[in-house]
Amino acid sequence: MKSIKCKDTLSITNHRVFASDLNEHDTVFGGQILSAIDNNSSIAASRAARIETVTASVDQVNFMHPFVLQDSRCVESYVTGVGSTSIEVFTKIIGEHLKTGERFLGLTCFSTFVVTDRSIKLPEIIPVTDEEKYVCSGYKQRKIERSEKLKEQVKLNQHMSLKFPWD
Repeated sequence: MKSIKCKDTLSITNHRVFASDLNEHDTVFGGQILSAIDNNSSIAASRAARIETVTASVDQVNFMHPFVLQDSRCVESYVTGVGSTSIEVFTKIIGEHLKTGERFLGLTCFSTFVVTDRSIKLPEIIPVTDEEKYVCSGYKQRKIERSEKLKEQVKLNQHMSLKFPWD
């Protein structure tokens, strides 16, 4: 089996916060942040698979510190684990107050992607840094939890009405 380091999947983008990015609370609109996460993490997943991948879920998003006008957002994503057809990607967004240089952790997130070709063999992921080792060490437990949540979702879906709501 082929192996690659987490850093081989690393995708980084930087964004400056402008007035048009803000919501009614004068912080960056959450939907814009979720779009940046999906975009950036899809690159990391594709770097591991080297074929098309599809977002299966955004499993855990933790907003810890808001981004405001004149901040920058550095979005970093890398693969933290693979299954037979699934790829877990960790994303963190580091904020920086551009006027002071103060940096802060604004968000962490785990996303799951699946490969479009089920015959593909995904590489083993090798963590190197302390951060990568710590985040990757929880992959197996997060995968078990995702599997259990998926079972619950299947049950929930069985009770969803597809009728027009005005009938």
